[in-house]
Amino acid sequence: MSIDLPTLLRAYAIGLFPMSDGRDDPKIFWVEPERRAVLPLDGFHLSRSLRKTLRSERFSVTADQAFEDVVRLCAQSAEDRPATWINHEIERAFLALHRMGLAHSIECWGKGEGNSRVLLGGLYGLALGRAFFGESMVSRATDASKVALSALVARLSAGGFTLLDCQFMTSHLSSLGAIELNADDYSLLLGNAVAGVSFDDPLSGSADFFSLERGALDDVPDARPSIRTVSSPVSGQLIVQLLTQTS
Repeated sequence: MSIDLPTLLRAYAIGLFPMSDGRDDPKIFWVEPERRAVLPLDGFHLSRSLRKTLRSERFSVTADQAFEDVVRLCAQSAEDRPATWINHEIERAFLALHRMGLAHSIECWGKGEGNSRVLLGGLYGLALGRAFFGESMVSRATDASKVALSALVARLSAGGFTLLDCQFMTSHLSSLGAIELNADDYSLLLGNAVAGVSFDDPLSGSADFFSLERGALDDVPDARPSIRTVSSPVSGQLIVQLLTQTS
């Protein structure tokens, strides 16, 4: 089943998202949970241990450097997740949204043989208006997904986002500050976050996913950052600083 991108964007704007029953299942279905998990950007739980992990710089954290790799890592089976809802059509749709500058990833890298970078975790999702719809996150090393989510919350807070949609509640998300909303309360937050979005030009008027990079260019003469920017690694100390300011 082919996913029409304008239809997909309009679906997210009213609270729907696509899923599949398996990686190789061509069919998709639309989901609208009765209880929606969201993570208030000013309510992220930065524990002492997570703060220590971030400051240790054990992971190198980037954005949009390996979007396709993150999606495919999220779609892989694992011991705690033998099946995936990310079929090939959903993957293709999000790769297209990424090329449009609407879908983004956070990557957590570690060191491999010969000092090479190894992707150890991350997350990806859709940015629309002032909302970010988190699709999936993955960890192949202890704390990698926590670090990725920390980096996302810091980035969204700096960029003027107002809603981080996590879809379904898990104990992992709850431990980091996520809450559940009923459909009416979620619809109100969503409506405010996507108000003013033009589906003819969905990038216009959106919050700035790359405000951290633009801020770094403020003192560079004649710097002209593009709408989509690939980030340099963001330090764990900066992530802690941003989270402390917003919590």
